[in-house]
Amino acid sequence: MSTTIEFSIARRADAQPPLGARLDSPSGRARHSVVLLAHGSGVDVDHPWMAGMSRALVERGFEVLRFRYPYMELAARLARRRPPDPTAVLEEAHEDALDELRRRLPQRRWLLAGKSLGARISTHIAAKGAHAHGLVLLGYPLHPPGKPERERSEHFASLAQPALFVHGSRDEFGTLDELRGALRRYSGRAELEPVEGGDHSFERGARHPLATTLADVAERVDRWEARTFPE
Repeated sequence: MSTTIEFSIARRADAQPPLGARLDSPSGRARHSVVLLAHGSGVDVDHPWMAGMSRALVERGFEVLRFRYPYMELAARLARRRPPDPTAVLEEAHEDALDELRRRLPQRRWLLAGKSLGARISTHIAAKGAHAHGLVLLGYPLHPPGKPERERSEHFASLAQPALFVHGSRDEFGTLDELRGALRRYSGRAELEPVEGGDHSFERGARHPLATTLADVAERVDRWEARTFPE
């Protein structure tokens, strides 16, 4: 069993509306590392992918905070899709969510995790000095589909935190070889875990239920965290 608390994250600027959030916790003893899980561009915090990923991590002892970026918060209120906010707005909201995680769960090891867009913004705030101990990047969008010349890795040289990149072998946002090349510029220690046959969301076809794949991804995160941060 696990518990989920729904709440709102206050913003640094009073005029900005709060962000919806969920804190998922295991029923037993939680491990020292806690996870801030950011959603992808079109995936809300309650989408089966996000809920499933969080559940799989909680089953392995992680506490997980999911939050909405401002555009997704507005989309939830209006009940219609919205385009993502500008990068600076996403970064500020992400930093506010990290501050909330640190306030609620102090003196812990804070891991920035994210799916696609959330993975990219996690690396942005880490490169700018966000107080986090590690990165878990799920389907990092290395470049837009079909546009490898627009690679988004120029900031990798500023990243010192240990990182785990989990990436599908059929990901249209960057091939495994392209990502391996980009990781040569990564300043810290970065590991790559391929999901064979997986697309950008790790979907591997009807014979492979997504829940099973997410459980496998969570197990890889579990092993990486244990060897990277031995107690």
